[in-house]
Amino acid sequence: MRLALSWLTILPVRVGEVDGTAARRALYWAPAVGLLLGGFASAILFGLSQLDVPPLLAGFLTVGVLALVTRGMHLDGLADTADGLGCYGPPERALEVMKDGGAGPFAVVTLIVVLGAQAVALPSAPWEAVVLALTAGRAAFGVCCLRGVPAARPEGLGALVAGSQPHWVVAVWWLGLACASLYLGVRGPVAVVLALAVVVLLVKHTRKRFGGITGDVLGAAAELSTLVVLVVLS
Repeated sequence: MRLALSWLTILPVRVGEVDGTAARRALYWAPAVGLLLGGFASAILFGLSQLDVPPLLAGFLTVGVLALVTRGMHLDGLADTADGLGCYGPPERALEVMKDGGAGPFAVVTLIVVLGAQAVALPSAPWEAVVLALTAGRAAFGVCCLRGVPAARPEGLGALVAGSQPHWVVAVWWLGLACASLYLGVRGPVAVVLALAVVVLLVKHTRKRFGGITGDVLGAAAELSTLVVLVVLS
């Protein structure tokens, strides 16, 4: 849990040496970090509403604060994945583009659309939906790292966690999300299932395009699954 907090937030949590075993266990707890982030985002939205901040502005401010407290890591992954999927050439070329660090047109457009849609959806979603969305975003990591999913590179975060997650752990988290979402009515489970489907399709496509997953793919999966839940429940 300490490693998960260290990786996924700006909290000054100290951890020891990180190896494959520690990384695998950290991903077990990633959805719990999402739960904390969801509660934090809900508190921000509530506070801004009490100050009579316009809803759209409150949504953008909340998106910005979430980017700050997560070091923008997932947004960077979303941007790099968009550029990698949008370029021509073999997998090696796509991985080069992703590693370059610059933001191409696909990255810019994807960030504008995803962050803009999140900002619009956040203020109109009930607080339970916000918590569910941020938790589902971190539960997406497990789907990306299911056993049998290879890494696209021999180094980096993707290589450290690819194929590390047992199917039963991932299933428990997603079933838990589906059950918890029943509180939001029939649209709750629909949102969870659609978010899961988007992540599965993303992993399938990136395996075909890149030869496996990278750390960037995890970030893209988190942001997209968060968006899906917010859109359905807003």
